[in-house]
Amino acid sequence: MEATLVERAGVPFRAIPAAGVHGVNLRQLPGNLGQLARGVYAARRILHEFKPDVMLFTGGYAGVPVVLAGWKIPSLLYVPDIEPGLALKALARFAKCIALTASDSRQYFSPRAHTVVTGYPTRAGLTKWTRSDARKHLGISDDLPMILVFGGSKGARSINTAVLESLPTLLELAQIVHISGELDWPDVQASSVNLPKTQSARYHAFPYLHEEMGAALAAADLAITRAGASTLGELPLFGLPAILVPYPHAWRYQKVNASYLADRGAAVVIEDAQLTEKLIPTVNDLLVNPSKLESMRMAMRRLSHPQAAAEIGRQLLALAIERS
Repeated sequence: MEATLVERAGVPFRAIPAAGVHGVNLRQLPGNLGQLARGVYAARRILHEFKPDVMLFTGGYAGVPVVLAGWKIPSLLYVPDIEPGLALKALARFAKCIALTASDSRQYFSPRAHTVVTGYPTRAGLTKWTRSDARKHLGISDDLPMILVFGGSKGARSINTAVLESLPTLLELAQIVHISGELDWPDVQASSVNLPKTQSARYHAFPYLHEEMGAALAAADLAITRAGASTLGELPLFGLPAILVPYPHAWRYQKVNASYLADRGAAVVIEDAQLTEKLIPTVNDLLVNPSKLESMRMAMRRLSHPQAAAEIGRQLLALAIERS
């Protein structure tokens, strides 16, 4: 997926072998260590060809071979989630600068580490849509509020299932833009066929949105989504209140992200196992209480860092200039 997105942006992409070693059973460990060694060798060749002045890492075990191969080159580590994973903590030992989405992440690093809070970088063009233009483009009327449902690029099965099971009731309360991901798209299409005409006009389903994702975020009054790192940047950027459903099988990163937003009054958290039971009451409680929704909107917007990408760029250039 990353290869496609990077190439779409016109940036050269090179892949290297990599594999995780934390939590891997003993039978897999030798093979993964071999992958790591091959990754270091491949990274050395790439670094020798490219001759970078500075390196940028955002975590994941794919970064480890590159760090080991280029440990003499100054690097900036960006921490997207509130709590860094094991690979990020390992990479932090080599980084000259650690950029953070939020100051809460400082507790996970050495007090001697050079950290700077930049916020989460969002892509250019995401905010080009006005609310009225976005609603017109998506076919959203002003008669009812609009709920944006999405679960990341691959979707979120439990969110999709809960929304589809409650679709008739939800569509009495609001219009819905549902980005299901490719895996559940056939189920979404089948469910939408059976809707009455009035409700069908309120339901706007897509397997995936790229350029129009900004329109979906700008048009929405409430989001129902996972709590991946991007929610820490995109939801605050649009001041979009959210019902967050942390993915239960990804250590605790999403739970910590969700708690960060909820503790600041910007979101409500529902555990994945309770989603079917609590979805309708939670949505109804928020939509019938405009003052609460507005309070969440203001709290979310206060967490926004619209210049995060530029600030990370400035930090990278400073490292490159310092080296030269």
